Amino acid sequence: MIPFIDLQAQRARLGPALEDAILQVVRSGAYVMGPQIAEFEAALRAFGEAPHALSCGSGTEALVLPLMAWEIGPGDAVFCPAFTFAATAEVMPLVGASPVFVDVLPDTYNIDPARLEAAIEAVKAAGELTPRAVIAVDLFGQPADYPALAAICARHGLKLIADSAQGFGCTLHGRHPLHWADVTTTSFFPAKPLGCYGDGGAVLSKDARLQDLLVSLRVHGQAVASDLEGRALDHDPKYLNMRVGMNSRMDTIQAAVLLQKLAIFRDEIEARNRVAARYGEGLGDVVRVPRVTAGGVSVWAQYTIETDDRDGLAAHLRGEEIPSAVYYPVPLHLQAPYARYPAPGGLPVTEAAARKVISLPMHAYLQPDVQDRIVTAIRNFVKKNG
Repeated sequence: MIPFIDLQAQRARLGPALEDAILQVVRSGAYVMGPQIAEFEAALRAFGEAPHALSCGSGTEALVLPLMAWEIGPGDAVFCPAFTFAATAEVMPLVGASPVFVDVLPDTYNIDPARLEAAIEAVKAAGELTPRAVIAVDLFGQPADYPALAAICARHGLKLIADSAQGFGCTLHGRHPLHWADVTTTSFFPAKPLGCYGDGGAVLSKDARLQDLLVSLRVHGQAVASDLEGRALDHDPKYLNMRVGMNSRMDTIQAAVLLQKLAIFRDEIEARNRVAARYGEGLGDVVRVPRVTAGGVSVWAQYTIETDDRDGLAAHLRGEEIPSAVYYPVPLHLQAPYARYPAPGGLPVTEAAARKVISLPMHAYLQPDVQDRIVTAIRNFVKKNG
C-alpha cells in the first residue's frame, strides 16, 4: 500500500541527528519547558517572521489562548468557516462565545471575504451577539485572502486569527499570514507539514502585551513580568496566579523533534510544490484540481481534487492499493454540536464541496513513479466512468 503521508521517509532523512536530539532530552531530565523550548520558539520566530512565538500543547489550545487573552466570551461572535476541522469552531464554545459560520470560496475553499462581511452585518443587525473576531483557515495548506480579510476586520474593529494548522509556512505575496493577522496559530500534529511526534502547537504574534498574557495563560495564569513591575517576590512566580489559565506547555521532546524538522522545512515545502505541480499536470484535464490564489505559495497539507463520483473513485483507488481521504464529509454547521449556531445566508459552496472533494497521497517524499501510478489509476477511472 502506498503511504498517504510518509513520515518514515522523513525520519530516515533526518537520521541519527533526530534520535540524538530526543535522547539528549531524555538524558537531561528536563522533560517540561526544557531549554529546547526557548530554542525552538526563537527558530519559529525567525522562520515565521514574527516578533513573538509561544509554543503550547496543541493546535486547539493555540486557538483558545488568544481568545482568552482578548477576553472573548459569552455574548461574543467569532466568525469562521464550517469547511474545516472541528477544532476551529469548538474553541468558541470552550470560552463561552458563539461561532458564526461563513461560506467559502469555490476555488480555494478558504473563507469568502464578501460572505464574511455580509455575515458580520447580519449579526450586527440581529443585535443578539457582539462581533469580536474572525478565524480564517489556511485550508489544505494555502493562505486565505488576508489583505481583504484584514480590511474587513479593520472596518468592523475585529481581531483576525490565521488558523494555519494546515498551512504553517504558506505565504501570500512573499509574506506570512501574520503580516495581516493579529495572530497566527498552528498545530504540530504528526500529519501536518511541520509535525512533531505527538501533540503540539504555537501562537505567533506581534503584540508584546498579548505575548505576556499568552505566557501567563499557558501556565495556569502565572504571574509574568508585567504583573511583577514594582513588586518583589520571594517565591517562584508560577505560584502566584494572576488570572485563570490552563496547562498548555509543549513537551521538551517535541521541541527537540521540531528543531530538527524545521531545519529542512523550506526544502520540504519546495518538494511538496513539485509534487503538487506533477499532480496538476497529470490530472488537470480529467478532474478539478486545486487552484492556488494569485501570489500564494501553499505548503500542500493535502492535495484535494473534486469529482462527481467520489465514492466510486475512492473504491477504485482502494482496489489499486492507493489510499485517499475525505476532508471534510460533513461540514460543521450540519453536525449536532454546531447546528444551533448562526450561518447567515446559508453555506451552499461548503455543502457542495463536501460532497465532491477527495484528497490524494501528498508528502515531500512522494516519488515520481509512485505518483504516476496514482495519476494513471485516476485517469483510468475517469476514462471508464466518464
